[in-house]
Amino acid sequence: MTVLLEVESLDKRFGGLHVTRGVSFSIHEGDRLALIGPNGAGKTTLVNQVSGVLAPDGGQIRLRGEDVTTRSQAQRVRAGLARTFQITTLAPHFPVQRQVELALFEREGLTGRAWRSIDAYPALQDEAGALLARFGLREQAATPTERLAYGEQRLVEMALALALRPRVLLLDEPMAGVPKGDGTRLLAALDALPRELGVLIIEHDMDLVFRFATRILVLAEGAVLAEGTPEDIRRDPKVRAAYLGNS
Repeated sequence: MTVLLEVESLDKRFGGLHVTRGVSFSIHEGDRLALIGPNGAGKTTLVNQVSGVLAPDGGQIRLRGEDVTTRSQAQRVRAGLARTFQITTLAPHFPVQRQVELALFEREGLTGRAWRSIDAYPALQDEAGALLARFGLREQAATPTERLAYGEQRLVEMALALALRPRVLLLDEPMAGVPKGDGTRLLAALDALPRELGVLIIEHDMDLVFRFATRILVLAEGAVLAEGTPEDIRRDPKVRAAYLGNS
């Protein structure tokens, strides 16, 4: 399988606090890699480095063999990396479909033609509609995102990420804040992600992790504690002591 993302010896310090310590991992086509660990383990800091929010103090990040360690977030998106955040970052007053259309507009490099209406690009409008249908959001197309249930807002974020046609998708706690009743739709959306897509997910819901992941990476105090299949991780005594307990 093609290697999509390689992270090698990633380090990050904030003053005297060593937040990530020589973290290495890779993601191949079709991988579903879950990143787990106790609060303060460095998970979000690690993903912030991979996505370009934070510059690492050491190590290297490669996307499809290309060194992107010093590239901006926008450059990494163009290279095939997309991300959702732990807290929604949607424009609250914009209709759902319009937000997806704007993501497509950006992907196609049409932002320099802002003088032309998005309505002048019917193919992009059709693609936006198809993405919304994929996530069960067709009926909410004209609804401002602030009026959606929180679980539906999470689905919009995933639609926006897929609009960029990524090769690697980073999901930062997609179930955070989602009521139990809305979780079923989100789980179905995760299961329906393109099979060739490489996915890294941070999640505290262990039922979701063990159901979704093909591999699990466990961080503790900024370093890799363990990596393996869900069954390997479930049985690892170090992981049980540090995070899973006796569950």
